[in-house]
Amino acid sequence: MIKVGIVGGAGYTAGELIRILLNHPQAEITFVQSSSNAGNLLSDVHTDLLGDTDIKFVAESDFTLVDVVFFCMGHGKSKEFLLKHTLPGKVKIIDLSHDFRLEREGNDFVYGLPELNRELIRGSNKIANPGCFATGIQLAILPLAYAGLIKDELHVNGITGSTGAGQSPGSTTHFSWRNNNVSVYKAFEHQHLGEIAQSLKQLQPDFKYDINFIPVRGNHTRGIFVSVYTQFDGSLDVALNIYTKYYESHPFVFVSSVNPDLKQVVNTNKAIVYLEKHGTKLMILSVTDNLIKGASGQAIQNMNLMFGLEETTGLHLKAVAF
Repeated sequence: MIKVGIVGGAGYTAGELIRILLNHPQAEITFVQSSSNAGNLLSDVHTDLLGDTDIKFVAESDFTLVDVVFFCMGHGKSKEFLLKHTLPGKVKIIDLSHDFRLEREGNDFVYGLPELNRELIRGSNKIANPGCFATGIQLAILPLAYAGLIKDELHVNGITGSTGAGQSPGSTTHFSWRNNNVSVYKAFEHQHLGEIAQSLKQLQPDFKYDINFIPVRGNHTRGIFVSVYTQFDGSLDVALNIYTKYYESHPFVFVSSVNPDLKQVVNTNKAIVYLEKHGTKLMILSVTDNLIKGASGQAIQNMNLMFGLEETTGLHLKAVAF
């Protein structure tokens, strides 16, 4: 049984981690740390867990008791935490922040997108879990990069649910502003662009094109809908063959023949990819749940790989159609 610790246990991603781990057949939660909620039941904060667990938040983490720890803190906090704390060498780390996603000197974290780095993840003790937008966008375009067929700019539009902004309330997240509303933010300069470009260059070293990304705040709570288009000389059948072959060994990505919608993936670790050819342009759609495949579900997928389990263990989650 894998002994699990969670640091920063009060947010949305931690809540999803806890929900999935409570039903994971090979994992057991040892502690959930939250200094602001120490002594409270997990269900006092994550109210959907009422009746599922009697675990309480703790103020301090005892890393000698666990095999793996998930960091669910805000960006910049994981790096700060590791500068102040020394973890036992046996403890594996899966970080859900942005802190270790980009390659740089001294960074020994593996970028944790299984559809890109599955074998590296299996042999690693430190994983930088990808960003939610980065996951959806990369799953839309990695097969093209693998085939060396990105030959022009990428034009990307992505709409995300309000949970992507985290649990802390803000001027663009509260209900009265977000409901029945749509807005663009961080156009052309979203923080996930760096990790996306890094992955594309890993597969296609000569990649040098702009990624023109327009992120959109949607009026739904969860789910990311990505649309990409770029120049592509081949036929739709050629593109479908590239995508089908790339994803045939990856259990959570499905190449659909039907234009997808968000409700097919919400509450699951699935990603659905769909292709259309329009003149000289290839359009790719990608739909994911930002809290699961874009965060906590993918983190557990990485845990499974790190501990030699079947990739899908504990992740047979069902979408809600209505």
